[in-house]
This record gives sequence, structure tokens and C-alpha cells, in this order.
Amino acid sequence: MADRRQVLRIGALAAGAPAVLGATGGPALAGGSHERRGSLVIGHRGASGYRPEHTLASYELAARMGADFIEPDLVSTKDHVLVCRHEPEIGGTTDVGSRPEFASRKRTVTLDGVAVTGWWTQDFTLAELRTLRAKERIPAVRQHNTLYDGLFPVPTFQEVLDLREKLSDELDREIGVYPETKHPTFFRKLGLDLETPLVKALRRAGLDRKDAKVFVQSFEAANLEALNDDFKLRAPLVFLTSAAGTPFNDPKPYAEYLTPAGLKALSRYVDGIGPEKNQIIPRTAADTLGEPTSLVRDAHAAGIKVMPYTFRAENQFLPADYRVGTDPTAYGRAIDEQVTFLRTGLDGLFTDQADIGVLARGIAFARV
Repeated sequence: MADRRQVLRIGALAAGAPAVLGATGGPALAGGSHERRGSLVIGHRGASGYRPEHTLASYELAARMGADFIEPDLVSTKDHVLVCRHEPEIGGTTDVGSRPEFASRKRTVTLDGVAVTGWWTQDFTLAELRTLRAKERIPAVRQHNTLYDGLFPVPTFQEVLDLREKLSDELDREIGVYPETKHPTFFRKLGLDLETPLVKALRRAGLDRKDAKVFVQSFEAANLEALNDDFKLRAPLVFLTSAAGTPFNDPKPYAEYLTPAGLKALSRYVDGIGPEKNQIIPRTAADTLGEPTSLVRDAHAAGIKVMPYTFRAENQFLPADYRVGTDPTAYGRAIDEQVTFLRTGLDGLFTDQADIGVLARGIAFARV
């Protein structure tokens, strides 16, 4: 467990994050040096541990807590506007189910081979979608977040880019944006491709550069290859992976992409990978934290960054040896878990609690 005095010292820095973060977003410690350049804290769907995910309030809070990047998941409306939702089905993240005027739009759709019933962004114009309000997706876990149900609209991607620019000026450090294309094949078949409006938005914002504080991510390798080859997107690309299975409509399993040869092939068109955190340090049979795999080392050998998902503070998401007490919704030793992972050489991590990520990064790379 992290030394208490060290935690207090780094905690004081985290509390004043805007004043002590340097150009790379790393924590500026004694003498102004950056202890770990490139270990990024990515606000997963914003500060989704504290506000309903994918709202401007969630993104803003993550940035104010010290996150280097905010992460919007992108889906399309009927009139081809990119909006920020975890999935195109919005019954669990908005109040659409309580809106009688939209009751008839509930339907079953096959999403990447799975039948899902609910309400779908592609059935709503932006104007209609803007009448809805966001709500907490997992209220049994995050009861506090339900305080904010009904307060915030569904944001557009353009609004996130505008917020990024505003906060960068206000906080005197550049806030990055880390958009994910959600189910790109699904939307392309509907005639609502995600790539065209995404690339246009990034270019309008001056963010289509290799050195831009942007990562575009996807679970579909073909989507990233098209962004690189067909759309000529120069912003960095990240391939998201799962511990099992294959990308949609792709015969190659994720595991094959992550072999040394697979990583070398990926490096032609991606700059990073976003694996499940268990692909970095797997769990044992007892659900405790095991020994690190070679994935970080192998990816770095191929010139690829490694930024795993998702770090959460609640016991139910932690390895058994990092839990505190028996309440699955109570916080466990999340700081210690993230410190352990960061010390494998990660280039960043996705976290629902950005303040914990900033604190863990400071501890992991502080001078002892």
C-alpha cells in the first residue's frame, strides 16, 4: 500500500492540478520536473464515477480533476450528427422510456449480431434527441450520480470540442479528446458512417495532426485502417481490444492482433492499443492480481503505446486482494491498484475517477 506521507504529498499536488500540471499533463513535482512523461490520465466517459457519463458536466469535471484527456463515445442521429452516448441504444442512459411521445419508437434492432430492444439514436433527429435528459446508467452502483438525473442534455461531439477549447484556455493546459467510434460497421450500413463527420470535425478544430492532443479509438481494426488509408486522418489512432473474441465482422481474434507479429502489423496504421486491464495483469483463479504479461513490452517494441481500460474505485471492479470490506459498491484500494499497473510501463489509463488516476500517477513515479 502507498506510504501515507507520500499519498498526502501527492494528494496536495493533485488538489491543485491546474496550477501544477505541465505541458505534457504530467504532475510537476519538486524542481518542476515531470516524473513520467506520457502516462496519461484519461477521463473515461468524463468523470463517470461522479456524474452521469457522457455529459458535458462529466467531461468538465474530469478535466478540472486533472485528466489529460476526456473520452466521448460517438454515435449518430438520424440526421447524421455525432452525439455522445455509450451505445446507440439510449433507454438506459436517458429518460426516453418515460417520454410518452417516443413510446412508439421502442423496437428491436440487431446490433453487431445481437438482438437488442430499446430506443435508438438513429431513429431521432438531433432536435428530438435534445429534448431528452441523461440519467445514471448503473444507479445501483452509483447512487450518488442519480442526484443529477434529468439535469443534462445529450451533447454533440462539436460541443465536446468546444468545451475542450474553453477548458484548455481556462486551466492553462491543453485538454485532449479521445473519441471512440461506436459500432462503425453498424452505422455505415445505415448510411450514417461515423468516419466522415468525425474527420470533418477534427479538421475544423485544427486537430488532424500527428502531434494533436487527440486519439481516435475503435474496437474494429478495419475502421482504423480506413481512417488511416482512405480518410487520410493524421491524428493518432488506437485499437481497442478485448481479452476474448474477435472484432465485429473480422475473422482475426483480438489475441492474434496482440502477438509480436500482430502488433508489428498494427503499427502500420495505429499509434496505440487500448486493451482490457486484465490483458496487462491478469487475475488468478482466486480473483487476485497475478503477474504482468509481456504485452506492454511487446507493444513498445513495435512502437505502440499501451493505454488500458477501465479503472474503477468500487470493490466489485477490483481484484479480490484490493477490496476493502464486503460492500461491492464501496471504494477499495483503487489507488494501489492503479499504481501497480502504472509501474508496468503504461502510457496511460482510462479511469472513471480522474482524481484517483492523477493521484496514483503521482505516487507511481514520484521520487522516493
